Amino acid sequence: MAARTGRLVGVGVGPGDPELVTAQAVRVLREADVVVAPSMAVDSVGRAESIVRQVAAGVDVERVVFVMTEHNDERAQALEAAAAQLIEHLDRGRCVAFVTLGDPNIYSTFPAVASVVRRLRPGVPIETAAGIMAFQDLAARAGSVLLDGRESMTLVTALDGPAALDAALADPDRAIVVYKGGRHLPAIAARLAEAGRLDGAVVGELLGLPGERWGPAKELSDRPASYLATVIVPPMGRSAS
Repeated sequence: MAARTGRLVGVGVGPGDPELVTAQAVRVLREADVVVAPSMAVDSVGRAESIVRQVAAGVDVERVVFVMTEHNDERAQALEAAAAQLIEHLDRGRCVAFVTLGDPNIYSTFPAVASVVRRLRPGVPIETAAGIMAFQDLAARAGSVLLDGRESMTLVTALDGPAALDAALADPDRAIVVYKGGRHLPAIAARLAEAGRLDGAVVGELLGLPGERWGPAKELSDRPASYLATVIVPPMGRSAS
């Protein structure tokens, strides 16, 4: 009798509010043989795990330590260790659900782990269950229409500061979503003001999680924000309702 093939599924659990976890995600979590969540330490409950506990009570969660830094040797070693932990279950034919904030295909921890698993176990099926993104939650809260007609949108990271916005700011009909720029929030707001795009821009931090705040960028950009901060800049001339 042939051994059962394991399966790895990246599951997006949304930005933080358990009401934003999809029915598909909950089903996958309940059907999985193993649910794995990234954490900064084995004795620390990560944000994704805290959401799972609210939407799928009774599901056991196994933690995998993940290094949230830029690409370096420490991160590479952590990825190899995380993949090895998943492979232990996959080799036993188990369905493993790896949970992540937001969507597993957009600025997520999942693709990096999945790429190592794919290299070590090329035959293992790898899938994803889509999740709601923080910018969608923020747009809904603020009543901000991001796109209409032939407008376009750019999603950028501002880890290195506001210069990442410059190309997108050149197009007045382009909406801009800024991720990972929390520590540069005052400088980002200043750059938006210079471009005449601060009015209507909104910022959200830790949406759906303890310590959340959101509102007009010009009112909430007096100090740096956390890593989980999102800025929405509507096309020129359109502001949040």
